[in-house]
Amino acid sequence: MAKQKSRSKARKRRHQRGRRNIFGTPKKPRLNVFKSLSEIYVQIIDDFAGHTLVAASTIDSELRDDMDGLTKSEQAELVGKAVAERALEEGIEEVVFDRGGYKYIGRIKALAEAAREHGLKF
Repeated sequence: MAKQKSRSKARKRRHQRGRRNIFGTPKKPRLNVFKSLSEIYVQIIDDFAGHTLVAASTIDSELRDDMDGLTKSEQAELVGKAVAERALEEGIEEVVFDRGGYKYIGRIKALAEAAREHGLKF
């Protein structure tokens, strides 16, 4: 009898496979994305130091009021804009995009394009 495949385990496997080639440096940190069923979280990480430099999410206190009545993709766009603005304030202009094993569609694509439009290069 064949084993049942888990979507979350498959995503984690894809993420680990991608992380073999994706590494954040101080000059070009890693923009990591995680999404749950209802929220989306983004961090810009320096993997050498092991520190999060910038973060934004749909549960962020600054963005929470703006999320009412928006679709998940529109919420992801706001988070992408916020993380780009915060990164530019910290002097981060270029990042490596780590989509976390998710396909580049929907919320992930909306977030990435919004971050690019607001100044991040990847």
